[in-house]
Amino acid sequence: MPEICQKSLPIMPWMEERTRRLPGLNPIAPGEWLQIDDAYGPQMALRERLLSDHRDDVFRQADGANEAAAELLERILAELRPLPGFDIADNTVTCPDGRCVGLDDDTPLIVAARLVQEDLLILQKPDIEHVLTAAVLCFPASWTLAEKFGGTLSVIHNPVVPYDPAMAQRVQRMFDLMRPETPMWRANYLLYDDPALFQPRPENDPREIRLDGPLWVRVERQSLVKLAQTGAVVFSIHSYVVPLSRLPCRAAELLVQEKRG
Repeated sequence: MPEICQKSLPIMPWMEERTRRLPGLNPIAPGEWLQIDDAYGPQMALRERLLSDHRDDVFRQADGANEAAAELLERILAELRPLPGFDIADNTVTCPDGRCVGLDDDTPLIVAARLVQEDLLILQKPDIEHVLTAAVLCFPASWTLAEKFGGTLSVIHNPVVPYDPAMAQRVQRMFDLMRPETPMWRANYLLYDDPALFQPRPENDPREIRLDGPLWVRVERQSLVKLAQTGAVVFSIHSYVVPLSRLPCRAAELLVQEKRG
């Protein structure tokens, strides 16, 4: 995989109280859900290649999720219309990197994923917990769509620490109380010795990193958006990868200290 990095990090979650605390949710201001940054072109080229060559690994959709996916596509188009670099016509979208994406080229979820840098996951509530019913996940940070697809929130977060039963109840209640007009975002951060964006990893294969070589920090800006018509919740992930050497010295030191324990 090619090295695809942003020039800088717009957020450093470990440095601010609003993002460091759990769950660290913050409101999304109008027009700030979808992020377009300097890695747009390379990230989208990789996404196109993964969707073409590894479709079964990066895309899943259950029966009954297409209506939510279609609503998500419309929501994304509405978000993109005022942004520079996007030209949205009746049946096509010209993107900032020059690609022309047909709105009828594929399923609504894949079309949506071909427009934005975010990975897109749709959760619906058939019973007492929300379930992952559709996703395009091209940039997994050490997990696999195959293991999580069709799972409840509790299954999806296994083996996240400290996602215990009490936290699971709080997260489910938050999903239940979400409103379309109040989307939220949070961020996490991970230290890697490999900058690749596509890093699927089974739950039973713990990730180890070497601290004596080059390091990269990977930050995920995770957003929660409730769709007004279907009531589905969209979990989107914008991935930033930056060499540790580009960070301010204090920020880099704190990350390495935390990893070493």
